[in-house]
Amino acid sequence: MSEKSLGYESLIPLLKPKTIAVLGASENKYKIGHLQIQALIDGKFQGEIIPIHQRATEIAGIKCYPSLQAYPGEIDLVIFCVSFDQIRPCLEDCAVKGIKSAIIFASGFSEAGEYGQQLQQELGDFARANGIRIVGPNCVGIVNTTNGLIGTFSPSILTVPMTGKRGVGYVSQSGAFGVLTYMAAAQNDITFNYFVSTGNEMDTTMEDFVEYMLHDDDTTIISGYLEGSKNPEKFKQLAIQAVKKKKPIVLMKTGRSNAGSRAAASHTGSLAGIDKIYDAFFKQYGIVRAEDFDDIITFSKLFNPDKLPKGGNTVIITSSGGRGINEADRCEAYGLNVIELSEETKVKIKEKLPSYASVSNPIDLTAAASVTNQELYLAPLQALVDDPNVHSIIYTDFAYMWDENSPQLQEFIEIARNSDKPIAVFSFPLDGMTYPRAAKTLVENGITVISGALNPFRGLAKLVEYSNFIQSADLEPQVEDIQFADVTSLLGVNETLSESEASAVLSQYGIPTTSREIATTADQAVHFAKIIDYPVVLKIDSPDIPHKTEADAIRLNLQTEEDVRSEFETIMANARRYKPDAVLNGVSVQEMLAPGVEIIVGAHNDPTFGPVVMVGLGGIFVEVFKDVAFKVAPLTRKDAHDILEELKGNTILNGTRGKAPVDKEAIVDVLLKVSKLMTDHKDHILELDINPLVVYEEGAKAADAMLVVKVPQTAKEIIGG
Repeated sequence: MSEKSLGYESLIPLLKPKTIAVLGASENKYKIGHLQIQALIDGKFQGEIIPIHQRATEIAGIKCYPSLQAYPGEIDLVIFCVSFDQIRPCLEDCAVKGIKSAIIFASGFSEAGEYGQQLQQELGDFARANGIRIVGPNCVGIVNTTNGLIGTFSPSILTVPMTGKRGVGYVSQSGAFGVLTYMAAAQNDITFNYFVSTGNEMDTTMEDFVEYMLHDDDTTIISGYLEGSKNPEKFKQLAIQAVKKKKPIVLMKTGRSNAGSRAAASHTGSLAGIDKIYDAFFKQYGIVRAEDFDDIITFSKLFNPDKLPKGGNTVIITSSGGRGINEADRCEAYGLNVIELSEETKVKIKEKLPSYASVSNPIDLTAAASVTNQELYLAPLQALVDDPNVHSIIYTDFAYMWDENSPQLQEFIEIARNSDKPIAVFSFPLDGMTYPRAAKTLVENGITVISGALNPFRGLAKLVEYSNFIQSADLEPQVEDIQFADVTSLLGVNETLSESEASAVLSQYGIPTTSREIATTADQAVHFAKIIDYPVVLKIDSPDIPHKTEADAIRLNLQTEEDVRSEFETIMANARRYKPDAVLNGVSVQEMLAPGVEIIVGAHNDPTFGPVVMVGLGGIFVEVFKDVAFKVAPLTRKDAHDILEELKGNTILNGTRGKAPVDKEAIVDVLLKVSKLMTDHKDHILELDINPLVVYEEGAKAADAMLVVKVPQTAKEIIGG
């Protein structure tokens, strides 16, 4: 089976079948085999439904066949409404018939223990060998609302309307939560083109369906619920393609807690919880992260590829001063800018509003607009559309009495139609009164109307985030080809390298490090100190003592020969006392760096994404505030610049309180070289810390380094004797 034959085209029989067979079809209307047939009928499936039942002649008025082989034509999709123990023989029947896709609802596989895992692996291998694409097992199924494919036993799918905005595909790694999101979207006028519950992903995965939707002309937004990616490299390539197509990927990713963070010897590992890496991956490749299901709904309602906001400057128009203030607070909490309007724009608006109205942002039309003077809703719109500093225009309420025949509504629509800015109504949620009478007409003319219950300002913030990424994205990202010497021999067999060994690796990759020499006697230490020149730093050099401060085995700013001689003996004694069995290479004599801005640069080999690079400001910023940012390697130069911009302490790098800015290009160079080192040796290096990297107005230098490597099994056996 060639790789090409398992591309997105192989999912066409799953999502757009012309014939569907139902295995386990039942005459009992309460059983899953009957519910599934009825769902296809009620969904008005546009192809042929083929119930498979050994004895029945028809079910729900549809002719039955005793087996798959008894049906004379081709079958595109088989839905397994059978128990766990029948899956294998039924799948074998599919292979004999030449069927290319199947949905398996049954549970009891990888989620149920070792036997289930083994069986799932065997069935997956069998399916792949026979070219059968499978959704599931342990899934809710598939829905395609464009052709009536209701390939699910969940009756609730058909209890919601299918009349909302189209173009949204949804893939979920949770069946029940996915159904709830589908229903919530439908109740808020979003009808998913596709709904896919991937289940255990025995064959098809989240990435496979994202790829299909990326190439599907009827899909404009790809959304979903993600627990974990099985193929992050494929996901990355899909995200790059999605940016080029301006087809947003909006995912709700669970697991923001730190419970899954792995313990590690370095600061980098302890700070790199798995969710933080997903967050970094999403930001790096333009994937919109939904905080909850409502973000998917609001983003989908707001998204118009021809009217993306050019920034976060937002104007709020309200008939309630209190509501306007409340929504302004909400805007700024989500990173939107409730800007002060220009004097020119204020003058234009004042000409159309009564004196008692406020033209500050939020613009307060007062209660008169909602009661007696509904023409006031139209008054400020043209001036705001004409102001290039205004990016989005949001009404918190709207003229309730206007309908499609109102001249003022038609004028409002005409102004909005000629604008390239998002214009929306975020209405207060009141039972039976949430939406204005003209809501349907507004939506039909590209003006979004959303209930405030869905937190639409957060959805707008997500849209602005996406738009900003699209505007600045490098559509052909290039990783700089930096060539360095092979450092494999320097990585050694120790799991943790000593500082001098780690620094030697960094130096080979062009990363500036301090001048240093390893002394094994006090006399040597004095000799090296004279060569390096005072003041100097003394540190224990040992692969077994990576954190020297804890061992009281570091001394700074030593000025004299006497200091060096005395502290050499003290450091050696403290190191032996701290860890009696430690291998001590000696004491590292290093130059004492001048004061600068200290940052930490790190990297680790993530079990999902592979090499990941981290940066943060040193000291209290990293230890207390956890002000760090991550990017998945390999990094582009833009990635390296972006990661610095994500730091809350970035203002310090830019210069504060009269201090000059530091050399950020020097930091970028180090980040790119660390990225290259990690990707070149991803099979060897587990973790790397440069802490601190001291940065100056010109240049930067690594003052300390730690490197943890993966020890080959043969090396471990040698070490173990």
